[in-house]
Amino acid sequence: MLKAIRTLLLCACAIGIAPATAARAQDQEDLPPYKMLRSLQYIQDAIVLGDHSAAEMQRFMLAAIDKRLRESAPAVFDDPRNVDAAFIYAMSGGNPETLSYLANQDISGNFDSRVIDALGHYLAGKGGLMVENLAKAIPEYRNSRVGPYLYLVLGNAVSQQSPAKSLEYYDWARLMAPGTNIEEAALRRSIALATRGAMPDKGFRYSLSYARRFLTSPYASQFADVFVELAVANYGEKTEAKIQEILGFMDRPRQREVYLRIARRAAIGGMQELATLASARAQDLSDVADAGPKALANLYSGLVGVPSKGILEAVKDISSIPDAELSPRDRALRQAATVVAREVLRAPDSESLTQASVSKIKSDIKKEEDAAGTGSGESPFAAAASEAALKAAQPGDAQQTALPAEGPADPVLDAFLSTGRSKLDEIDSLLKEEEQQ
Repeated sequence: MLKAIRTLLLCACAIGIAPATAARAQDQEDLPPYKMLRSLQYIQDAIVLGDHSAAEMQRFMLAAIDKRLRESAPAVFDDPRNVDAAFIYAMSGGNPETLSYLANQDISGNFDSRVIDALGHYLAGKGGLMVENLAKAIPEYRNSRVGPYLYLVLGNAVSQQSPAKSLEYYDWARLMAPGTNIEEAALRRSIALATRGAMPDKGFRYSLSYARRFLTSPYASQFADVFVELAVANYGEKTEAKIQEILGFMDRPRQREVYLRIARRAAIGGMQELATLASARAQDLSDVADAGPKALANLYSGLVGVPSKGILEAVKDISSIPDAELSPRDRALRQAATVVAREVLRAPDSESLTQASVSKIKSDIKKEEDAAGTGSGESPFAAAASEAALKAAQPGDAQQTALPAEGPADPVLDAFLSTGRSKLDEIDSLLKEEEQQ
């Protein structure tokens, strides 16, 4: 839609009405800040609803609003709508120094000092210092334009100390701003908190709401990650129907991606039944030409066979998968499983090589792993077009509190290696005792 608008403007210039267009552009520079902010909000909401091309326009609008706020006369902020616009701009990826500049220029008391102080601490990464004061002031803003943003910020600030209270703040934010980037961010973070706080019912309810509204968001891959954690941690007969209901809002590629991620987590965690089930469903959702997903499904189902009686067959199966079909993370995972299997099968000696082997594999993993995440490596969930641009679309992101992102280190893989190492130590001890007898 944005491209169509640009095309229409260019055509208008071509047929001789460029002077009128230039005049309108000049008028736009004199727009009050609150009207310019409406355009920014529309663009940011369009991004989370699937219009990823709007990311470039978002950067332009942030720069234009910043310039407009700094050049506005103090009398402009006698209108409370412009004051709210300055607050929302700061919480929507804007320059925090601009808000400080406006507060220092305020001689009429238009800016609430409590909100200024709270946002100043929060945007500086010191959210804990502002919780008490903002919590007292926020009821006054419950029905205001600033309210949803303040509730989201407050939810971020208390998520570590009080997950239940944080969920309450997120619920208020969603209630006051349905269908917006506020709701998208609040839902996604609520799922992560519910998973961490062992609140599966809430987690599945939030996941269902997200799946209904925001699957085309560029942040949907993060939703998939936290949903997989929720599903693996609470998988059972009682939750199977809920998981299927949520997956029902996804197309086949997205369902397959979720099952692959579930299979990977389950395989590393030693959940053989779940890993096999998820791998089978991922294969059923794959087409004949989908060699990559099928290879991953075979890898994850084979991994759970490493510590079983069929260890030789399992190692043979996972070793036969071509490297080209696996991401660096999954190649490292297969290598780790192969080393564990080899150490289980080898005869013990006086100087165990287990520690050295595991250390070498972990060192190789750190060199090879990238930030591609789990699953197929070509996720059908929307991918961020630009990290810097999309970060600005997330209100209240000064503190990264609720979204665990997969980086070079894989804690689940570490747990897998640690478990394997402990089993190997036990086997070595038993074999040595038999030799002594």
